[in-house]
Amino acid sequence: KTDAGLYTCDIGTDVAKSKVSVQEKPPEVTKQLEDKTSPAGQDISLSCELSKADVNIRWYKDGKAIRKSQKYDLQQEGTRAILIIRDSVVKDS
Repeated sequence: KTDAGLYTCDIGTDVAKSKVSVQEKPPEVTKQLEDKTSPAGQDISLSCELSKADVNIRWYKDGKAIRKSQKYDLQQEGTRAILIIRDSVVKDS
């Protein structure tokens, strides 16, 4: 159901009209990423919460895009975006 449409106020002898459009709010990050410290060799999981599900998410490290691979697992569960860094090494910092 949508609230958008043409609304009228009719008093019989006159009519007032209003066109209403409702714009969807852009998605927002509602819970930020947290800093992590981990011993080398462990998997590291980073996650953030979003204001809505099914948002197109891109992960970056030092400005370079991260793609799903043996090293990185990118997941999305509802409003939660998760990055798993597998078998961490010092240069993953």
